[in-house]
Amino acid sequence: MRNLLKKLWHNATFWEIIRFLIVGGCATIADFLTMSLVLYWMQPEIYPSFLSIFFGGTEEPSTAAAVLGTGCGFLAGLIVNYIFSVLFVYREKGNSKSVGGFLFFALLSAGGLAIHLAGMYLGYDLLHIDEWIVKIFLTAVVLVYNYLTRKFFIFRKKGNPPDGGQGDSPCGKNAAPKAE
Repeated sequence: MRNLLKKLWHNATFWEIIRFLIVGGCATIADFLTMSLVLYWMQPEIYPSFLSIFFGGTEEPSTAAAVLGTGCGFLAGLIVNYIFSVLFVYREKGNSKSVGGFLFFALLSAGGLAIHLAGMYLGYDLLHIDEWIVKIFLTAVVLVYNYLTRKFFIFRKKGNPPDGGQGDSPCGKNAAPKAE
């Protein structure tokens, strides 16, 4: 167990995932708060106070409000996630700092939005599951999708194929120097 912890402590991929989760958490907070603001703004008659959005209003919000809130929350989360992914998460920047890199980041993120919107429609509108339960589940699904697509397609060494190249781990190199 001690050796495993020691290996994790010195593993660059482990710390990259930790940074990714922290940034993802901040982006999720921005996403959820934005969705909450949209719900409150669109349907103030069912939410007596802003906090009642989290604890239940007088009735269920409309599908339009839930879907629009999801879309606006996605945009807020995208902006937070892009900025902090470039600055904080990934050591290898790839082409992330270019206009093309941002557009590709946004395009891959749109795939996550499509998963989220389709899931909100299916889970909330068709299956009548609480919008927050659906959103939390979908957030976990999209989190995995986002990490993998960004790691393999955006934040990699320029010129390396998406599989990481010859002999390199696609998830990063060990941070500790190898013993000679």
